[in-house]
Order: sequence, then C-alpha cells, then structure tokens
Amino acid sequence: MVEASATVIRHRRLAALRHFLKAGYLADMLFREPVAHLHAHFATSPSLVAMFTHQLTGVPYSLTAHAKDIYVNRPDLIRAEIARAQAVVTCTDYNRRYLLSQFSSACDGKVRCIYHGLDLSQFKFRAQFKFQAPGARDTGPPLVLAVARLVEKKGLSDLIVAADLLRRRGRRFRVDIIGNGPLRQALEARVREFGLNDCVRLLGAQSHEVVHQAYQQASVFALPCIVTADGDRDGIPNVLLEAMASGVPVVATQVSGIPELIDAERDGLLVEPNSPEKLADAIDRLLTQPELGERLASAARSKIEARFSVEDGARQLLELFRRAASPAADPEAAAERSVVTVAPSEVASEVR
Repeated sequence: MVEASATVIRHRRLAALRHFLKAGYLADMLFREPVAHLHAHFATSPSLVAMFTHQLTGVPYSLTAHAKDIYVNRPDLIRAEIARAQAVVTCTDYNRRYLLSQFSSACDGKVRCIYHGLDLSQFKFRAQFKFQAPGARDTGPPLVLAVARLVEKKGLSDLIVAADLLRRRGRRFRVDIIGNGPLRQALEARVREFGLNDCVRLLGAQSHEVVHQAYQQASVFALPCIVTADGDRDGIPNVLLEAMASGVPVVATQVSGIPELIDAERDGLLVEPNSPEKLADAIDRLLTQPELGERLASAARSKIEARFSVEDGARQLLELFRRAASPAADPEAAAERSVVTVAPSEVASEVR
C-alpha cells in the first residue's frame, strides 16, 4: 500500500488526499455492508478510489479504461492501478494492445476487451432509406448529422470544411451538429467564415428523444474523429453504434478502435483523419448514391445486432466479476453477493 500511495501522492498531494478520504468513506460502507467486488470506470479518479479502498479493506477490484483516461494520464498511475487490479477491461482491442505494449509487466494476462453495447429496443431501424423519391413532395435537402461533444478530438472543424467543399460542388444538403462543449464558439465562427449559416446548424445539447428523431431523419451520419496533439482520442464513439443501429449510413475516420466497428465499404465508409477533402468525397458518395447508403445501413444494423448488443456486453462483464470476485471459489456463490461500481459522478453505487 505504501508504494502505491507514494506514487499517487507524488502526482498531486491534495488530489491524493481527496481520493483517499473518498476511499475511507467507501471502506466504512463496505465494512458495514460487505460486498464481493469493486469495479471502477475510468483509469483516473474512480480507479484510484477503488485501489485505495482495496488496500483498506482487501476487497478485490477491477477497472474499465476507456479512452482519454488511457492516453492523457500519468503512466505510473495507470501502472499502479493495473498491477493491483484483479482484471482490466477496455472497450476496444486497440486500447487493449496499447495497454499491453505500455504496461506489459503489470498486465499479467488480466487485460481484455469488452465492447460497449446498445439496448437495440431503443433504436428503431427505419424501413426505407431517407432520400426523396422522384416526383415526391420536396421535403428539403438531405440531412448530414453529427452528434458529439464539441471538443477537438471529434474533428468537427473538418466536417465544416467538408461542407464548404460540398457546397462548391453544387451539392444540396444541410448539416446538423448536436452537442455542446468548449469549442462551440470557435465552430460557430468557422461556419460564419465559410458563409455556411444557411446550411450548417449547431443545435447544442438535445434530449434523447430529439437525437433519436434526428437519426430517423438523417441521410448520412458523419464523425471525423482525430488524435489531438496531447494524444487524446476516442475509443469507439457510442453515437456511431446508435446511428448504425438506426439505419443511418456512417462516415468516420481510421482512428483508434473505429475500424473494429466499421468494415470499410461493407457497413460504413472510413477516411483518413484530418482530411476534409476525403471526408467530403465520402459524404458525396452517400448523397449521390442512395443504393450504396441503403446497402451499408442494412449491413451495419446486422453487425450491431450480432456483436454490439448490451446483453452480450453485460454477460461478459458478469462473468468477469464472478471470476475476479472469487477466483478460487464457486463463481455461482460469488454471484449472489454485490458488486460496487465507482464512477466519476459519485463515490459509489451498488448494483446487484
């Protein structure tokens, strides 16, 4: 415990004290109401709290590492968390390979990939592709949709440049960007700079219902993610799964774990990051070839159903918790006890 604590204290003394106090609070709860296992989401504050709690109580813990917490974090902290964890989960094989390459001595066969999944009952696959049939009433230009936090790694500035290129080609379309974040003013200025106010809208944060309606109306979903200068990047953005489940053909970039979700030309289109020209070309294909979009969308829904359901992910996590909580005992007996999750928004919440 002394070694791990010293690593954290060298990182940030005040933060270390805060995490240790949270761990003490959680440990007191666990002494009164024992549980079999702790699981922390993100290899940052939650995993530090879980690690300290483990050292105070002896309750084993595991952690899920996502994206920014892997690539923009102190390596010595991640190494300490991994070394003491019973198991480590990450949401892409790209992340798994990175962790093994950086922390092989600490991993000891404990790192595995479990993909995020969707509750498919919440995402209706549209029966017909959303392009206007010849002779039909004009319903406006096709919608290119993006749903994302307005931060650099989402590559939304490239989407705005691509919109300018498409307009110069004479394409008829509109772009809606749903989401909020620190780059909103900069992106709005970019829209004004290119004179795109009539076809590009930044709609801010919206409810789930509005987002679901947007999926049903969209002809293309675009998310041109990039790797930022400090190494931050996405894993597999959940909105890509949502768009694919909803029947929207997707255009994304060859970044991080995204190619594990999208098989280029089979169930979506992939382009190089930081390339608005190639992004514009891919969107143009979908705007001008509705049969391509229909084929990609159908294959994408099938893939989500087969490999990215929430039921499959939950089953894999439950099995991992059973084994981690009681590796040498009866896993069914361990399953009768509780697992506590430690997440960024709270000290702990109990789930059964």
